[in-house]
Amino acid sequence: MTVGVRRVIGRVVTSLVVLALVAGALVAYQNRQLISDHFAAQSFTPTAEIVDLTARIRPTSTGERIFFASEPTLDASQSFNERCSQVDHTEEGRVLGCFSGGRIHLFKVTDERLAGIVEVTAAHELLHAAFSRLNDAGKAELVKQLEAAFSELSATDPGLAERMDVYQGLSATAFANELHSVLGTEVRTLPAALETHYAQWFEQRSVIVDYFDDYHTVFTALKERASQLQAELTTMRADIELRSEIYDSAVAQFNSEWEIFLQRNEAFEFSDDPAEFYAIRNGFDTRRSILNEDLARLNADIATYEGLRVELQQLGELSTELEANLNSELAPPATAPTA
Repeated sequence: MTVGVRRVIGRVVTSLVVLALVAGALVAYQNRQLISDHFAAQSFTPTAEIVDLTARIRPTSTGERIFFASEPTLDASQSFNERCSQVDHTEEGRVLGCFSGGRIHLFKVTDERLAGIVEVTAAHELLHAAFSRLNDAGKAELVKQLEAAFSELSATDPGLAERMDVYQGLSATAFANELHSVLGTEVRTLPAALETHYAQWFEQRSVIVDYFDDYHTVFTALKERASQLQAELTTMRADIELRSEIYDSAVAQFNSEWEIFLQRNEAFEFSDDPAEFYAIRNGFDTRRSILNEDLARLNADIATYEGLRVELQQLGELSTELEANLNSELAPPATAPTA
């Protein structure tokens, strides 16, 4: 082999090495987020609670990598509020989780009546983390799909529309980001393209929706029962007040006529016609019995009304208690005060 040929081969090999290095650098650049997530997830040591929580929401390997790369925390103290202090408290005054500064923070709700709410919040924030990793083209296409699905779903699901109302003040992109998390965790059936999209992050998305239905039903049942009671009480009160007026008027009329009857009897008006006396007195006895029956029914209905009123009051107290358990602002200090 001549020197010239060796030089040509050497230049070719050098060029191939440079091209390989450039290609490798390009691949690394294009996958920099995946590589960063891999090392961040590997270096994160989750608590036992986070491990259990992760198992319950059943993320895919990709979803778990993003979740752990976001270094999730689960906290029931004021530390949660400090970590999520930059988050707009829009959702009915409640913030149960946030994705802030590339990290996921979750408020630890321990009320067993609200079981599932932490799982849904974790999945919600995981989807925020996933949304933040989409490129511009992928995000633009996804936003179109989300908006189309929301337009169709909200027409038949006023509850979904109401839940999204709290985000109406956000920018279009921020709204789509929230919609991405809400649809993925709260709506059972979605268009096939979105189901495929969410399958990247969750092995079985329906598990998350089951959690949502479980705790959301607690609030909807309270609200529906309270509305039912309020309507019943309004109707019953009007009926009782009207019947009470009629009863009071009938009693007054009875007493007035009874006094007249007694006066006539004392004046010996019935001396010559005892049959009339007994006929009138028997009539009063019948009217008295009817009035007593009316009073008994009124008292029974008043007792029923009072029972429903107490139930409504208790529902209000329960609702307040549940809301308080979701209010991170009422959480204890991060560190117990010293004496």
